[in-house]
Amino acid sequence: MRFTHHVFICENKRPDGDQRGSCCARGAEEVRRAFKDELARRGLKGRIRANGAGCLDACSQGPAVVVYPEGVWYGHVTAADVPEIVERHLVGGQPVERLRLRELEAGPKVAPPAAPARPRQDGWTR
Repeated sequence: MRFTHHVFICENKRPDGDQRGSCCARGAEEVRRAFKDELARRGLKGRIRANGAGCLDACSQGPAVVVYPEGVWYGHVTAADVPEIVERHLVGGQPVERLRLRELEAGPKVAPPAAPARPRQDGWTR
């Protein structure tokens, strides 16, 4: 695997006055820059990737950040939180609980996949 983690930082912009707000208006660009700077400073740039993302649908809790492969979501992240996330989560393997958005980690309820179609006696499938 090329990267051990992918960090996506919502940088969605909405028009001024939009009641949902936007992560960009709450400092997401600074958060993304802080991740890139911190990863480079620690020599992790080739192992962990931080990218800006479009809307992650957590507008009221932004700036929102999601870390894969674990699928850990963070909200209200500031540039000052980034060194802690890098140290504790990305290096140490322990998510930063005070910033977690656990309600987003469960994901939507998805029906299990349908059983594969089986050939019938006449050659057709169901």
